[in-house]
Formats: sequence, structure tokens, C-alpha cells
Amino acid sequence: MNTEQSHKEDPLTKKERNRSNFVREFVQSYNEPDYILKIYEAEIPKLIVHFWDDLTQLPQDVNECIESWKILEQSGFDFQIFDEDSAREFIKTHLGYRFENAFNLCYHPSMKSDYFRYSYIFVMGGFYIDADDVYHGTSIDHFFADGRLKLQPFCYDIESDQMVSSSDFVPLGADKWSWIFYFNTTPLIASRNHPIVGRVLLNATEALEKNQKEELPEVQATTGPGILTESILEVIAKEEHPEETMLILHDWEKISTSKWPLSYRNDKRNWRLSNQQAYQTSQQT
Repeated sequence: MNTEQSHKEDPLTKKERNRSNFVREFVQSYNEPDYILKIYEAEIPKLIVHFWDDLTQLPQDVNECIESWKILEQSGFDFQIFDEDSAREFIKTHLGYRFENAFNLCYHPSMKSDYFRYSYIFVMGGFYIDADDVYHGTSIDHFFADGRLKLQPFCYDIESDQMVSSSDFVPLGADKWSWIFYFNTTPLIASRNHPIVGRVLLNATEALEKNQKEELPEVQATTGPGILTESILEVIAKEEHPEETMLILHDWEKISTSKWPLSYRNDKRNWRLSNQQAYQTSQQT
């Protein structure tokens, strides 16, 4: 805890602060490994996967985001887009009843998309990107050359209620008492059976099962960046060279950004407006 923070009450629990500090130190001191571990030598399938819970009500502005990636077909990429029904069928077929039931316990489309991406990438490997992310045209071929997990680091400032630019939080030593460091769930790029993806899938499953008789669980902590970051910590915290397991995408915004504003962000399809609330599927497009 730095001097600035010592004069203020920490808004995070001790566990949350330790997790944030781990991510900060890992991200800011990251260096590419000298070699790739044998288990990650296999290339990742050049497959881009999207999810939208109801494709009959896909907003035009979201579809434009999805279409921005199609230029990569010229570079040999394939595309798949799943809705709630096809995602459930995939999980049922490849993972079984327990995981299908966990998917059904996801009460909001954002949770379903989180849970599905962990399921799909664990089973098949590939590249999952949110449907509202826009591709800017920079090559992504190098992310598929080895099977390590590739993730984008994020930093949120509680005091200003805003995201912190990567150019501000990535430099070594950058920190404020109000900053929370974590990993985003998009993009999610990895080889099949990656141990971190397997861990977050199991942790999300257990979290959903635990909460099914209580109030609706918090989205971020149950299927989102909170449980993803916690799972990463569980897998690599004691590793001497965690960079051998995952690659930090320090400047992902050069490749893709989440588009704001979009029509769906103004209604209950935006998880921030539906967090821990019953979700109605009939929404305006």
C-alpha cells in the first residue's frame, strides 16, 4: 500500500487488494519468456467466435461491430456466432449436464456470454471476442502462433468512476489508492484445455451452483472479470515465470475497442443496468 493510500480507507477487501496488486505487478513487469513451454507449442485455431443471446433481435449497430472482423477471412480466419440455444447445445454436447445447468443459471445474457466463452475456448481453443468490439485492422496472426492464454489488462479508478488508460497504468510503478487492476474477459485467446480457462470454467460453475438458492449473484464476481482474475491468481501466483502461461496484451486498444455508445446499452440488455435483477428477454432493438 503506497503513502497516498495509507491516508485513505481502502475501498477493497484485503483479498481484493492482494489480487489487484498481483495483477499490477505482473502487468507492469511483464517480459516475453525466452522460450515457449512444450504444452503451449501448438498453434491456436484461427477461429473467431461471437455470442449474442437472441440473433433474431441482433441490433444493427452491434452487427456492424461483428462485421468489422470479417475482413480477416482474407487471412484464413473462420467465424462462428452462437445464440443462447446453440451455446447451450454446445455446452451440453461437449461438457455435459452439470455445465449445461450452470449455463441455465446465468440470469443475464452477459453472464451467458461469459460462461459460453470459457466453455468454448476450453473445449475447442480459438479467439472469443465480444459482439460489441470493433476491429481496427491491425494484424492478429501472431497471437495464434502459440497456445498461451492472451488477455487484456484493465484498470478501473473508483474515485473517478472511469477506466484508466493503459498508457497510464502499464508503466512500472504506476499506481493510485483508488485503482483496481484486473483482466478483461474479451478477447479470450487460448489453445484448447488451457489450465487457466479450465479453472475459471470450474470456478464459475461452482459460483453459480452455490448461489442458485440465494439472491441473484453479482455478474462480475460470478462469471466476469472478477472470477477470471481470481482464477488466474490461483493458477499462476506461485509460478516463477507466469509469462510462460499467458501473454499480456498491453496495447489491445490498437487492435480493437468496445464501441460506445450502442443502442442496447440503454436498456436491460446492459448488465450494468440489470446486475442482480431478474432479466426480461423481450427487449426493443
